[in-house]
Amino acid sequence: MGTFRGGARFKVNPDPGRGAHTQTMLSILVGHSYFLRLDRKQWRRAKPYPPLATLQIAAHLRALGHKVDLFDAMLADGIREYERQLCRVEPQLVLLYEDNYNFLTKMCLARMRGAACRMIGAARRAAARVVVAGSDATDAPEAYLAAGADAVLAGEGIEALELLMERLDARPSIGGEELVRGVAGVTAGASGTSPRPARIRIPPARGELPSPAWDLIDVERYRAMWRRAHGHFSLNMAASRGCSFRCAWCAKPIWGNRYLQRPAAEVAAEMTRIKRDLAPDHIWFADDIFGFRVDWVSEFASALAVSGGSIPFTIQTRADLISERMAAALLQAGCREAWLGAESGSQHVLDAMNKGIRVAEIRTARERLGAAGIRVGLFIQLGYLGEELSDILATRELIETTRPDDVGVSVAYPLPGTKFHDLVSAQLGEKTHWQASGDLAMMFQGTYTSPFYREVRDLLHEQVRISSEGGLLPGAAGERAHRSLRRRWARLLAREKSFLSAPPPTVATVPSPAPGFP
Repeated sequence: MGTFRGGARFKVNPDPGRGAHTQTMLSILVGHSYFLRLDRKQWRRAKPYPPLATLQIAAHLRALGHKVDLFDAMLADGIREYERQLCRVEPQLVLLYEDNYNFLTKMCLARMRGAACRMIGAARRAAARVVVAGSDATDAPEAYLAAGADAVLAGEGIEALELLMERLDARPSIGGEELVRGVAGVTAGASGTSPRPARIRIPPARGELPSPAWDLIDVERYRAMWRRAHGHFSLNMAASRGCSFRCAWCAKPIWGNRYLQRPAAEVAAEMTRIKRDLAPDHIWFADDIFGFRVDWVSEFASALAVSGGSIPFTIQTRADLISERMAAALLQAGCREAWLGAESGSQHVLDAMNKGIRVAEIRTARERLGAAGIRVGLFIQLGYLGEELSDILATRELIETTRPDDVGVSVAYPLPGTKFHDLVSAQLGEKTHWQASGDLAMMFQGTYTSPFYREVRDLLHEQVRISSEGGLLPGAAGERAHRSLRRRWARLLAREKSFLSAPPPTVATVPSPAPGFP
């Protein structure tokens, strides 16, 4: 059935078993702007994941009776692929709904924002209405309105979106002002002519969302890239949304401080379906914190044992949640790798971040997970406000002594809406975003300049590589590798003062409620 944008209507019977009931529906092209090709570092990593939140919202709109197509930017060749789909589908509405589970969308990478604005412009030239949602759109709606969007949703925005859909469904040509009138959590304005909108209150997130519309993406395209680069195929899932902890640097423009956890049996059933229908070799759980409670993880493991649906998986979690029982339950469920948000080996820095953990807890968590046979990765954040050389060396010592299986290193990134951003906002110049994830550029005045942190990152990665290959290298080769690493550290430290920013900033602590489960 074809479409045209002048208010055409389709008839659908959403449930054939319920007789001849029909309803009108919109033709909607749902998409996102995370083009992997625009991020050289991520393209080289070749670990693409489908846009979960985008697929969830597509499933939700389809369940409401709308005709839904999907543009998946992740592996697309470029904007022209999107423009060709626009011409083919001729949607009445384009909904750019970013994948809120992809942490890189929080960073508001400039290339992705530019791509989104070009997509908005193409949609308007194709006579489609445009609604946008995502972390960057929540923080800076004016950029998307100036590009031609009719409305920008704050946060998850599902209830607001449903109201907009009702109005567009009833009258596709409805004026922009009338479209958004009285709808909470929506920003709108004349393209580029209105002043910067005031930050609006983010409505609470919806408790439940449907399973992703996997049929709308080319799973084989993902499988081919993974298999070619890594010899196996990984897909993503989410057992929860949000995080209840209050780290000073962590932005929460979508779910706020809520932790919305799905029932363990429901997640197990979804994994079982994915194993049967899509046959991945591995699952990446995109949760900020997976499991949280031992009883939930144990119930998840038991449900998988009954269904036979377990797939080896990787998670993100916190060091203070890893008891011996938790490590055992994770292993039973199929967890093969856990990433801990360690951030630093310095208690001084962790306290400044309001991280709510102790360095000793990082060490203990690594030991417990390792003893259970679970690989461990540590996320490290360099350059936080007030971090000095002694703190960096404490982080080096943490890596040397805990010997994680992998490490991810970045520099402190002041995201809008965070207490950290408030502390350094006066120092931010024209560069308020990275172009791509590999920039590793300081955007405020840290103790050192960006080149110093890049060298430290490389040395920490080398430390982990040498440690992980320790059993494979002959004795002499292993010793040469360690000597080479020590010489590189010595050369960097001999030049340390040449990398100093002046004057060095002082650390500020940020009072905040104690972290915990809501």
